[in-house]
Amino acid sequence: MTDDQERVQPSGVWATAVGVARVRALETERENALFRDPLARAFATAGGLWPSSPPLPDDEAARRRRLAVSYSIVIRTKFLDDLLRQASASGVRQVVLLGAGMDSRAFRIDWPEGTRLFEVDTAAPLDFKASVLRQERAVARCERITVAVDLRADWPGALAAAGHDPTVPTAWIAEGLLIYLPTDAVELLLARISTQSAPGSRMGLTLGSRGVIERFGADAAPGSAASMWVSEMPDDPVGWLAGHGWEADSHTLRERAAAYGRPISTPPQREEGPGGLISAVRR
Repeated sequence: MTDDQERVQPSGVWATAVGVARVRALETERENALFRDPLARAFATAGGLWPSSPPLPDDEAARRRRLAVSYSIVIRTKFLDDLLRQASASGVRQVVLLGAGMDSRAFRIDWPEGTRLFEVDTAAPLDFKASVLRQERAVARCERITVAVDLRADWPGALAAAGHDPTVPTAWIAEGLLIYLPTDAVELLLARISTQSAPGSRMGLTLGSRGVIERFGADAAPGSAASMWVSEMPDDPVGWLAGHGWEADSHTLRERAAAYGRPISTPPQREEGPGGLISAVRR
């Protein structure tokens, strides 16, 4: 039986990871791409989102919202790529991707020798991903370790069993994840990350900005990413993270987009508060 025949098709929350891969594939094809993800197209194809995709909605406002989500994925990917490279440059050799989905950073970033990268997700997306990686004969540029566990379960125990060492610094990434978790689950996740983080650890988070659920989720199609969003960032994300022992910086999408040469042309529709792109260091 071939990988195509064995492959379980995406469903539920993790199906959104294939949509993210499609966005990354489209960015990769740009002449002035902010990053190159050579595996993204294969993931999107395997998930049925390449070369076609769901048509843009007729409603102009809904179309703009969908394009805004795609734009945010591109900017956040670049932001977290930079964070990981900075962590590596500071000597961090242990990386954990929580809710890894179709993330291909193990394959597309030039990691320093000795880097160990853990991909934590449930079995279904990891199995889907593995079948595509076999098909593409992809070779990781670091030691890549997959950890199949639900983030609602004892994932720190599973991570430790896979070889994670909490006594040395770790770079943690939770990209496009926390918005799908209720507030109490977000608090628990952060508490667990903090417990497993030695001084000098780094963390990159993406948080749903205030009001994003009202703006995007109100008329979201059933099964779409926005229909499953349940939490937004606190009013003071820097103070929130300080309470967990992290020194954090908060960046807005608009600020980072301008820094990357992709400025947002439309003026803000409301006063912008703290941004949902977070970089943090464990002190």
